[in-house]
Amino acid sequence: MRDALLYTFTAFGGPQAHLAVLLREFVEKRKYITEAELMELNALSQMLPGPSSTQTLVGIAWKVGKLPLALITFLIWVLPSATVMCIAGISFKVLAKGNHFAEIIRYIQPIAVGIVAYAAYIFAQRVLKTRVSVMLAIASVIATLILQNPYAFPLLVMMGGIVSSALETQPQENELRVKLFSNVNPNKIAYFIGILLLFAALGALVNRTSPFSLPIRLFENFYRNGILIFGGGQVLVPLMFTEFVELKHYLTNTEFLSGYAIQQALPGPTFAFTSFLGSVTMANSGFGIAGQVMGAIVAVIGINLPGLILILFIVPFWEDLKKITRIRNSLSGINAVAVGFMITAFILLIRPFGVNWLAYSIMLATFLLLKFTRIKTPVIIVIGVLVGWFF
Repeated sequence: MRDALLYTFTAFGGPQAHLAVLLREFVEKRKYITEAELMELNALSQMLPGPSSTQTLVGIAWKVGKLPLALITFLIWVLPSATVMCIAGISFKVLAKGNHFAEIIRYIQPIAVGIVAYAAYIFAQRVLKTRVSVMLAIASVIATLILQNPYAFPLLVMMGGIVSSALETQPQENELRVKLFSNVNPNKIAYFIGILLLFAALGALVNRTSPFSLPIRLFENFYRNGILIFGGGQVLVPLMFTEFVELKHYLTNTEFLSGYAIQQALPGPTFAFTSFLGSVTMANSGFGIAGQVMGAIVAVIGINLPGLILILFIVPFWEDLKKITRIRNSLSGINAVAVGFMITAFILLIRPFGVNWLAYSIMLATFLLLKFTRIKTPVIIVIGVLVGWFF
């Protein structure tokens, strides 16, 4: 637990950097697991929806101390950054009333868009390696721009996985699939899907004027997105922006990007950003501090619960699962569709810039700094805040 706490407060830089820290601290120094086991857990987390860094860390804890240690490690990893982001959400609404605050954060928005652009570039570079993946990404962009509906996301993700699995997998493995699914407890699958359906139904049935309506709908929104997000935080931000800003107008463009920039300056999981989203959404709907705290809690539980359930459910029979290439091959199509979501979000994010060439210049400078230098994201954000403060 002490090692997990130390890791929590030093894990900057997103999933790729997190993996390097895990390799150094948990494999090479402390030898909790082997390097091969770490790589397998990382591959598994990439195949599953949800926060990849969180799932990898929880998987390590499960191997070391089974379920109790896995759950304690999850809380140690998530709570600090989620708490800070909740406080940031509450403070943001208070500070935003001051005229000078808008001036201080005016450079944060284009910096955040530059960070998103860099994440999309890296993700696309890693994923779009075949003609099929490129075509799936293009189709995803076109479909999301036309449909502008959050319920299009699961359909597109499913179609991407089906297409890549069908094209890349040879007809085989029937015996392996039988062996795998003989280990699957149908009751656990029913619980997993039932949670989503229950809160989706509650969100539709509860009167919109009820104080319980928005928290229930928020939980369904975050839980549903927790099921859909393959690829970790790189995909989380575009998906959340499209649904919460463009479609449902829970937050403004400035609020969303300012919260994302704050999160990027913190150690810990990118998914802690949802704590800010839940808090500010509740504030924008007229709730007080207690409501904002509830919104943050609902968001963090909702977005993390699917991935936590899946990693704890699947790790025990991963030895069988990793042999199923049809499942493994579906990942390339799912990730290609996710790249399309990221490109769509980037298009939507730069739209408010209009003819503000300074914003475009800052965005481009951020992208180039991340690509060609070793300057870290938190440093760029702090510089942006300081420039806004003094100039």
